[in-house]
Amino acid sequence: MKSYKKKTVAFRRKREGKTNYHKKLKTLSGRKIRLVVRPSLKGLTIQLISFQSGGDKVIYGIDVSALKKLGWKGNGGNVSAAYLLGYLLGKKIVKKVPEAILDTGIFSLTKGNRIYACLKGVLDAGLNVPHSIEILPPEDRLSGKHIEEYANKLKTEDAQKFEKVFALYIKGGLDPAHFSKHFKEIKEKIAKL
Repeated sequence: MKSYKKKTVAFRRKREGKTNYHKKLKTLSGRKIRLVVRPSLKGLTIQLISFQSGGDKVIYGIDVSALKKLGWKGNGGNVSAAYLLGYLLGKKIVKKVPEAILDTGIFSLTKGNRIYACLKGVLDAGLNVPHSIEILPPEDRLSGKHIEEYANKLKTEDAQKFEKVFALYIKGGLDPAHFSKHFKEIKEKIAKL
C-alpha cells in the first residue's frame, strides 16, 4: 500500500507574499501600539494601530494629501516627503500616544530609505519608537540637498534633460534648485501646529 505525505496549504496572504506571519506574531505579542508605514510609488500612508482581539483598531492615519494641504509642492514619494509626513503625524498624536513600535510589513529595508525617513520625522516630533541610530537618513538627504545639487548640475549641463526630469516640480510651481528652502518652510508650518 502506497502512503501519501500530508500536504498543508499555507494561508492565502502568505502564498501571495503579502504577510509574514512570523514577523507579525512577534510584533503583536508585545501588545503595543504599532506605527505602520506603507510606501507606494507616489506616496506614503502612515497609521497608528492598536491590537484588539476582535481586530486591529486604527487610532490615527495620514497620507500625502495632508502635506499637499499644507502647501507641499514636491513629490509625495520621496525621502523629504516621508520625513515631513512622519513629523506631521508625530506632532498631531504625541500627546495621546507617547510610544509605539515600527511595523514595516513585508518591505525590504535599507539604511536611510523612506520608511526610516518617516521614522525620523516621528522621532523628531517626540514620539518614542525603539530604533537604531545607524538606520536613519542624514539631515542633508532629508532636506533635499541632493535634489538641489542634481538640479543645479542639470541646469548648467543639459537644459532639456532638466526640463524633462523635473517637469512635475516645475509644473507644481517648485524650482528644484530651491528644494531645501521649501522643505524648511513646510517643516516650520508643521512645527507651529
